[in-house]
Amino acid sequence: MNNKLKDRKTPRLQTWDYRWAASYFITICTKNRLHYFGKIENAEMKLSNIGVIADILWYEIKNHAKNIELGEFAVMPNHIHGIIVITNFDDSDTNVGTGHALSLQSEQSEQSEKSENITGQNRFQNIGKNSVSSIIGSYKSAVTKHAHRLGYQFEWQTRFYDNIIRNTESYEFITEYITNNPAKWQEDKFYSE
Repeated sequence: MNNKLKDRKTPRLQTWDYRWAASYFITICTKNRLHYFGKIENAEMKLSNIGVIADILWYEIKNHAKNIELGEFAVMPNHIHGIIVITNFDDSDTNVGTGHALSLQSEQSEQSEKSENITGQNRFQNIGKNSVSSIIGSYKSAVTKHAHRLGYQFEWQTRFYDNIIRNTESYEFITEYITNNPAKWQEDKFYSE
């Protein structure tokens, strides 16, 4: 494994299993924050062809993952915001392989007996079929694949941002933030000309 990857710190909560039933606020940026998805005109998002792909495929997530509901969603010029709700924890899919070309099932079994903090430690060895990482990885892959198939140049930022939504007040605040994001584009932390 590349030492840079091995030593990099994860922004994920180490004591949390991202397959657990919860609401997650997701933000995914394009590589170098390029405006692949379109532009804001008169406080409204005008989608490019790649933006249409990103929009349509977000709503397909619920057809490809179990126990999923989708909350508010918005495509912005250089990123997307969305809420994914995992409605039920299903641990029957824990040994489905990996999303990072790592097959360390036997090592994982040995580690699980030795470690109390296995949740965070093994996240990259086996991300699980219905984890936030696998869902977002599949979504990013589908958007990229379809964009390239149609002849468009497109790349995502390597990582994505997530936030576990812990209560109704936060859920409502984030929903409003996503809804109003196009109108407040110039105030957005990802804003660029």
